[in-house]
Amino acid sequence: MRLRVALIVLVAALAGGPAAAQDAPAVPVPEDTPGASPADEPASRAWSVSASAYTYILPDAANYVQPTVAADRGWLHLEARFNYEDHDTGSAWIGGTFSVGERVTLEVTPMIGAVFGNTTGVAPGYEATLGWRALALYSETEYVFDTAESADSFLYTWSELTVSPAEWYRVGLVVQRTKVYDTEFDIQRGLMAGVSWKHAELTAHLFNPDASRPTVVLGLSLDY
Repeated sequence: MRLRVALIVLVAALAGGPAAAQDAPAVPVPEDTPGASPADEPASRAWSVSASAYTYILPDAANYVQPTVAADRGWLHLEARFNYEDHDTGSAWIGGTFSVGERVTLEVTPMIGAVFGNTTGVAPGYEATLGWRALALYSETEYVFDTAESADSFLYTWSELTVSPAEWYRVGLVVQRTKVYDTEFDIQRGLMAGVSWKHAELTAHLFNPDASRPTVVLGLSLDY
């Protein structure tokens, strides 16, 4: 009798062993272990890249293109521009992005840049966006300290106030102050409209619409 009971217990144990092993929960792999999948990498560790090109169609000067490339990882912001401060002039920037708010949001990126080419200097600046519902106020401003000729130091700014009736388009007002090309207006003001699809946006800006020959700026932006 005892031998029969022992055999029954032994058979039950052997039969239940594999089943128990199959039902054991899998141990998750920590994200920072060598075997973690790249898809599991936290968003703060991933790079995001954007690129834009603005074509300036000028009434009294040669047209030109102003490209910009930016890269962000977490709070870190890197940026490179050309034909922004002056013709045949580049600038390289580093800064940090900070944001606050839920219903009313504010995102600010203070930066410092090195300017080289036809104009050389150092430029502190910022990019900022204030948003509430369908309204957005965007501004990018810098002050270029010209190291070759201090009298040529100047303030540059570009600001947009827009409303987005739908996610795919926006319209609004734009102002800028620039020394890249000569204009009879110290502050140029105008109208803008933009349409977006997936990662791309096309924009059109009309500066000094009341002038006999206004300035047109067409832009293409890509974000990834």
